Amino acid sequence: MQIRYFAWLKDHTGCSQETIALPQEVSTIAQLIAHLEGRGAGYQRAFQNREVVRVAINQEFATHDDTINDSDEIGFFPPVTGG
Repeated sequence: MQIRYFAWLKDHTGCSQETIALPQEVSTIAQLIAHLEGRGAGYQRAFQNREVVRVAINQEFATHDDTINDSDEIGFFPPVTGG
């Protein structure tokens, strides 16, 4: 699975992208976030306020309840604002 981090999520995790093998027990975005938080303090900081973290699966907006598989590309990013 390819994971991409944007803005402050990138700053906290220390990387803009990484490839991981999806653990067998992980089947949703929420479970993926919980798994990533177990990787250390930077990931915990990145996801400390999960409600504001937006996600895309294969470049399409998704929710934390959506299912994922090992061939997906996941993007995590902060809320987007603009004028």
